Amino acid sequence: MYHWDEWVASDRLLKLTEENVRKQLELKNQSGDKTVRTGGRSAHNPKGSNADAKADKEDTKGLVKGKKRKNQLGVEEKERRSSESLLMSQFPVTLKKQLVDDWEFVTQLGKLVKLPRSPTVDDILTKYLEYRVKKDNKISDSCAEVTKGLRCYFDKALPAMLLYKKEQKQYKEEIKGDVSPSTVYGAEHLLRLFVKLPELLSSVNMEEDALNKLQQKLLDILKFLQKNQVHFFLSAYDGDSKGADGAKGK
Repeated sequence: MYHWDEWVASDRLLKLTEENVRKQLELKNQSGDKTVRTGGRSAHNPKGSNADAKADKEDTKGLVKGKKRKNQLGVEEKERRSSESLLMSQFPVTLKKQLVDDWEFVTQLGKLVKLPRSPTVDDILTKYLEYRVKKDNKISDSCAEVTKGLRCYFDKALPAMLLYKKEQKQYKEEIKGDVSPSTVYGAEHLLRLFVKLPELLSSVNMEEDALNKLQQKLLDILKFLQKNQVHFFLSAYDGDSKGADGAKGK
């Protein structure tokens, strides 16, 4: 933009008085933008003022809601990490190695678990309840509920997230009609479920204290699997020269 300067005579200049300043401002408003804006909103329109006040109020509500939502998401994320770390941080090392061996047998060597397994997932959970009875002289309702829920989770999760691609055909051949996967598959696939549990439980609407107690019970089942690792898990998969039957459960 260019600015053009003009020399004017002294008789064309106005004295610096309140009245002349007022006239100057009036002329300026007439030649320029007649509406003074503050933050993009009109400062002269009474109706606009009410609308602006309402808009500001809505903006404030939005910011407050956004802040609350952000805080809520922060709490949910913290609880999710808490439940995940509780289960995974105490995952037995020997069972982690079992998972690695399981992955190598199926994906690298192309060998599968011979089905049906013995003991099955259903057998293992029943043995766990028997173990708790001997130790506690009773079966607590919560313990029975956890094993029942775990069995249900296994049956639903197996075809969706617990199988490697090479195992899909075997699944279709073995699971037909009303047959439950928990009555066919064994410890190898049950262990895979424990790795997925933090992800599954993160979407469960449960108080943090109740969730932590559930994690403790799941950890107890993991320790039971570790204690009986030699009896519950195969040492080699189908087709291996060592055999695929493995040792059977107690």
